[in-house]
Amino acid sequence: MVSWMISRAVVLVFGMLYPAYYSYKAVKTKNVKEYVRWMMYWIVFALYTVIETVADQTVAWFPLYYELKIAFVIWLLSPYTKGASLIYRKFLHPLLSSKEREIDDYIVQAKERGYETMVNFGRQGLNLAATAAVTAAVKDFWLTSAPLLQSI
Repeated sequence: MVSWMISRAVVLVFGMLYPAYYSYKAVKTKNVKEYVRWMMYWIVFALYTVIETVADQTVAWFPLYYELKIAFVIWLLSPYTKGASLIYRKFLHPLLSSKEREIDDYIVQAKERGYETMVNFGRQGLNLAATAAVTAAVKDFWLTSAPLLQSI
């Protein structure tokens, strides 16, 4: 439990806050070299976050798992090891370049399906609300009119 809390704190501070601040500085100073460095870092860190989410649920029992996470985040950030740059240049860039068209097509399809799905949900929601309103109005009419009809 203590290892989890320490690794979470390290990942939040050194994996997110520190790089976020230096990304801000790179954008502010318009330093292209630093900007590219931090963009590579964020791409690698996004992949790390996806893998971490699955790994936390499946292999967290592994001895030294949280300590390895801490070491990995520090390795990614270190200007000496340039871990994020290494992973990006050796693995992610070639992979993304080879699959870029397929990924773009998938994103376009997902957007189109997402829009259609939202329209259908909206339509179903409006139909449900209209049915509920009519049902409530009819029920209210019969509840308030029944005593009047009986008295006639």
